[in-house]
Amino acid sequence: MALKKKNHPTFSIPNFGAKGRSRVSDRWRKQRGIDNKKRTKKNFMGAEPTIGYGNPEELKGVRQNGNRAVLVHDVNELQEVISSAKGVDIILASTLSDRKKAIFTKIALEHKIQVTNGVMK
Repeated sequence: MALKKKNHPTFSIPNFGAKGRSRVSDRWRKQRGIDNKKRTKKNFMGAEPTIGYGNPEELKGVRQNGNRAVLVHDVNELQEVISSAKGVDIILASTLSDRKKAIFTKIALEHKIQVTNGVMK
């Protein structure tokens, strides 16, 4: 049986849906107030992120398509990935120029490796 990532509830901040809270974006922030009910883990306030929601070690870093992501900075790293490319996707470093990103994307596509943030020219 193939391993599958765990499901977990959406972790939202308290009173997120309240009328006066429309300016508050839906994201998680650790509660720090002295009287905060969520910080004291009251059930009616909803779930809070804990260590128990973690995935198995072999699934950490695995993307939605089942491949692992590898960050590539230069040609040498790209060649290493190509030589051992089984179930790997490439993420091009943000420090690369558009010209190099286009070259790396072309090389990766020739070797049938998916580039997550490639430049097509």
